Amino acid sequence: MSRSDDPIPRFDDSTAHHDAPTANERSESTVREYILGVRIVERESPDGDALYRFDAPQHCGRTFDDLRRAELYADVYFDVNGFEEAGTGERGVPPTIIQAGRDTLVAYFLTQPNTDVYWVASFYGEKPEKIHRYVSRVRKRAQAIRDGASDLGME
Repeated sequence: MSRSDDPIPRFDDSTAHHDAPTANERSESTVREYILGVRIVERESPDGDALYRFDAPQHCGRTFDDLRRAELYADVYFDVNGFEEAGTGERGVPPTIIQAGRDTLVAYFLTQPNTDVYWVASFYGEKPEKIHRYVSRVRKRAQAIRDGASDLGME
């Protein structure tokens, strides 16, 4: 599997940020638009690097420096029918994600800073291949949810 086809984001020292848009942000463009007002917006950081903000109604917003991580976060969001991170603390996990099961929790962990497939595999005592399978399940369920909602006319 090539790096660009890899369903698991690989991170070195990437960071994720909880934030709302600021007035001094430069131009933004929507990179991915999902149903129900969910989208990923690209903007330029003050350093000139690309940043990707996950936006959804009733969500505090979250910015990533890796598009694949932002897309995985969106898949987790749809897999659990939405969640809110506000109030979970800096290292907390939303209860909805914990209750969703191991595969969803694994995918959520992979959206966190300084976490990669090897860390998660070690944490669970599994091989990286199994972590890939967990993430693949989450992505498939999220796509099925989006497809089903679109078939019902939800935009």
